[in-house]
Amino acid sequence: MTDDSDDVRVFDGVRLERVREHVWEIPRDGEMGVPARVFASEQLLEQIADDKTLQQLRNATHLPGIVGRAICMPDGHQGYGFPVGGVGAMDAETGCISPGAIGYDINCGVRMMRTNLTYDDVVGREAELVDALFANVPSGLGGGGIVEGDRDTIEGVLARGIDWALEHGYAVEDDLAHCEDEGMRPDADPDAVSQKAKDRGKNQIGSLGSGNHFLEVQRVTDIYRPEVAAEFGLEPDQIVVLIHCGSRGLGHQVCSDYLRRIEQEHGDLLERLPDKELAAAPAGSELAEEYYGAMCAAINFAWVNRQLIMHRTRQVFERVFDRDWQAMEMELLYDVAHNIGKKEVHEVDVDADGRPASSGEAVAREQRELYVHRKGATRAFPAGRAEVPAAYRDVGQPIIIPGSMGAGSYVLRGGERSLSRSFGSTAHGAGRTMSRTQAKNEFWGETVQNELRDQEKIYVKAQSGATVAEEAPGVYKDVDEVVRVSDDLGIGDKVARTYPVCNIKG
Repeated sequence: MTDDSDDVRVFDGVRLERVREHVWEIPRDGEMGVPARVFASEQLLEQIADDKTLQQLRNATHLPGIVGRAICMPDGHQGYGFPVGGVGAMDAETGCISPGAIGYDINCGVRMMRTNLTYDDVVGREAELVDALFANVPSGLGGGGIVEGDRDTIEGVLARGIDWALEHGYAVEDDLAHCEDEGMRPDADPDAVSQKAKDRGKNQIGSLGSGNHFLEVQRVTDIYRPEVAAEFGLEPDQIVVLIHCGSRGLGHQVCSDYLRRIEQEHGDLLERLPDKELAAAPAGSELAEEYYGAMCAAINFAWVNRQLIMHRTRQVFERVFDRDWQAMEMELLYDVAHNIGKKEVHEVDVDADGRPASSGEAVAREQRELYVHRKGATRAFPAGRAEVPAAYRDVGQPIIIPGSMGAGSYVLRGGERSLSRSFGSTAHGAGRTMSRTQAKNEFWGETVQNELRDQEKIYVKAQSGATVAEEAPGVYKDVDEVVRVSDDLGIGDKVARTYPVCNIKG
C-alpha cells in the first residue's frame, strides 16, 4: 500500500479516493462502466485490501448495463469473480444478470425466531439443548433432510416456497407475513431447474449443510433503539434463535448449470469482460429469463429449507422445556436473504435519451427496473418501502447480521440513506479474514470448543473438529466495526445485539 495523502489509498494498483468518512471511491477509468465504492473504516479497508476484493470490485464495473456504482460492503472479501459483500445493479432492459454476482449458494440467508424465554430459563440446560438440537436438525455435507422429497414435493417447494410448507403443516400464516417476499418468489420456474439440481436438493430439504452455516441459540444483550426493538419484539435477556443456511446442493447446481450455458451461448460477452467468472446473460435474452426463473425457484427452496429447520427447532424446544412452542411465543421475527438477485425499481441517473447515464452524463433521475445483485449483502429497505412487510413498514425492514460463534450478532433496520447510497443494501456478516486451510493450521477445533464453553459459556457442537477450527472466532472481521460503519452511514441502523448461548454446525 502507498499513501499519496490522507484522502488517497493505493492497494496493488487500485486507487481509492476518500469521498467522506467510511466511503472510498475507485474512480471510473478505461473500460469501467461506472465508478466503484467501498464502505469501510480505515481498519476494515486494510483487511478488505488484503486479498483480491478491490480488483474484483473494479472488474465488476465492466458488467453490461451496470448503473450508479459497484459497491463493496464493510464485510467484503474475495469471492468467485464478484466480491462477497458486493452489490451491483444492472438495467433490466439493457444490462445483464450474472450468476457469479449472486453466488453459488442462492438465497443463503438468515432468519431469527424470538421467544418469551429468558437467559435464566436456559442456564444449566445448555448442554441438553445443544445435544437435542444437534441430534434433531440435520447438518453436514451430503443428503439427509427433514423431508424426503419425491417429485411432487420438490416441484411444490420450488414453485411455491413457504406456501408449500404452510399447506403441509410446517408453517403458520404468521411465518409468511414475517419473511422477505412472504417466502415466495412468483417468478420461480421449476422447469428451468435441471433434473440434476432437483436430485441434489430433494433429500436436503430441512438441513443446515456445512461450512459457515449454523443454528444458534442467543440471548439479547443490548438494545440501541428501544422503540424499534419493541416493534421487533426484542427486549434484554430474551432468548432468540438464529438460523443461517441456503439452498444446499440444488442452488449450487443451478449456478453451475447456468455458468456453463452462458459460456457456451454468450462467449462474445465473456470475451469483453476482464474476468470470465463474471459470466453474464444479456437482459432480455432467453437464457437470462431462464436463469432468473431457476434462481427464483432456488430462492423458494432455501426459504423452505430454513422454515423446516425452524419447525424442527420448535419441536426440540417443546421437548426440552416441556411446553408448546406457542406458549413459548416462538415466532418468526424475520427471514432475509443475502445471496440473491431481484428485479427492483430504483431511482437512477439518466442521460438526455432517457438511458441510464454514465458518470458525468446525467440530466435527470428516473425510476428504472434493475437487476439488483446482492452477494454477501442484505436488503436494507427503510420505512415506507412497499416491499417491507406490513408489520414493519412504519419502522423499516429488519436486518440480521450474524457474527462468529464467539462474538455477538446484530439486528438492524433499514436506514434512511440506504436507497440513495447502496440500492437499499447493507452488510451480511462479519466477513472472513482467513482461509479455511489457514484456519485449520492455526486453530484446533477441540481447543476452540473448550475455550468457548469454559471462558464464554458458549456451547458448540459440530460434525467435526475441523469445522469448528474453520469457523473459529479469530478467522472473522470485527462484526462490531462492520455494524458501526453501517450505522454511521445510515444504510442499516443498530437496533439490538445478541450473544451466543449454544451453536450447532455441520
